[in-house]
Formats: sequence, C-alpha cells, structure tokens
Amino acid sequence: MQHFAAQWIDEWCQQSGWTDWFVECSQYWAFPPNSVMPLPIPKQVLQAIKAEKGLCYEEKIWVFSALLSGVLAVIFTCLMVSPMPLVAAFTYCAITFARMEDEILEPPPFVTE
Repeated sequence: MQHFAAQWIDEWCQQSGWTDWFVECSQYWAFPPNSVMPLPIPKQVLQAIKAEKGLCYEEKIWVFSALLSGVLAVIFTCLMVSPMPLVAAFTYCAITFARMEDEILEPPPFVTE
C-alpha cells in the first residue's frame, strides 16, 4: 500500500532540489542535489509530509471499506443471528489496518569489511 501520494513526494523533491525519485521495496529513493547515487528520502521528511498531508486517496478508500464492512457485519449479524459476519469484518479490519501501518523502515546498514 502506498502511504504517500506521488504528487506529495514530487512536490518535496522539487522544493528540495532532489531529482528522479522512485519507490523500491516500499522505500522512497531520489538523487540529492549534485549527486550521482540515489539515497533514501530521509525518514523525518516522510514523517513531516505525512503529518502535514494526512491520509492519501488509497488509504481513505481502505478506511472507508473497513468502516463499511463493520456496519454491514452488524446488520448481517442481527439478520442471521450469527457472530460470523462480525468475525469476518474483524479479520478484514485487522488486516486493513495492519497494512496501513505507517512505519517507515530504515534501510539495512552498509557492511564494510
């Protein structure tokens, strides 16, 4: 799941002078000014962007679908007199919100010998 809209990352890169950004393994990379090697976009920058902009469009859709599944589960639980719709909705919501975890992973350290 993408946690940042492409426009947000592109906007920051243009303001900061970074170029040619790309995503690899859920990590955002770009070329810093006057650099020939891409570096990960700093974690603090990504956290600041997220704090300023909030949820992206894809995340809003996932949250809405989780809320809708919860409401439908309550209705079907009452109609069917069975807890299984609630169990299914709980499972769906748990997976959805686990995917929305906004933990920005640090790249593995370079090994020097």
